[in-house]
Amino acid sequence: MKSENEVRIGCVQTPAKATFDEAIEVACRLAGDAVAQGAELVCLPEFCGGLRTDKGMIYPPSAPETDHPVLAALREFTRNAGVWTLIGSVAVDGLDGRLINRGFLVDDQGEIRARYDKIHLFDVDLSKDEQYRESDVVSPGELAVVADTPWGRLGMTTCYDLRFPQLYRALAQAGAEILAVPAAFTKTTGQAHWHVLNRARAIENGAVVVAPCAAGSIPGGGEVYGHSLIISPWGEVLADGGEDVGVIVATVDLGSVASARGRVPSLRHDRPFSLPAKTRADRRSVA
Repeated sequence: MKSENEVRIGCVQTPAKATFDEAIEVACRLAGDAVAQGAELVCLPEFCGGLRTDKGMIYPPSAPETDHPVLAALREFTRNAGVWTLIGSVAVDGLDGRLINRGFLVDDQGEIRARYDKIHLFDVDLSKDEQYRESDVVSPGELAVVADTPWGRLGMTTCYDLRFPQLYRALAQAGAEILAVPAAFTKTTGQAHWHVLNRARAIENGAVVVAPCAAGSIPGGGEVYGHSLIISPWGEVLADGGEDVGVIVATVDLGSVASARGRVPSLRHDRPFSLPAKTRADRRSVA
């Protein structure tokens, strides 16, 4: 029998789609598969509202939040299915000519309970031929977000945020028991770092990590890694989506969060510290 601390979580591993209509069709279809498998909280990837590239730049289809067709379709799906949905992110029109990479937590009535604008933007040179400048297209967010759900508190992050452990520490210390990491992680960096970073965020914070990641080729060039993950607070991978488009579902006992934090109570052991200012002589000795 299912305990009151348990929640059935589904990760929807969508492919990148160039248009709103394509994104809506595949997101709603796969989210329906997750619900059919008993998911009570359905989690979709970053840019589940559409993603394409041109000469290494991302150009997701965008619209104002009030008129965003993917957001409207997923809110309607959520209301009809009677589940909660984490919409990893859609591209929303910003005020400075750039986009906002915005995620949403939607309740079982289709109401938006929380919004999160991606804080850390992916500006990297992976190789001579693989370069990304998300900040040329996207305005960064500034606010960390923890939201209440029927099962526990959920901290919202997006993709590249995964490399900034201080954000997850702050979310966990603000009460987050579930850390959400919707992503469109590149295949290059995913193969090297995706699993270990997600497991580390779970272990160091004693939290459930839910990381839905888009899969396959991006229209216009590039590949996303897939391997959506549901991870226990002890770092155990409960489900892994592999490389193919599809759905994973796992039952998570949120009582395991308190248990893990009791066994290793590091969230209570942070101490302030400082780094000494280097003198000119110190800098010369290092040079």
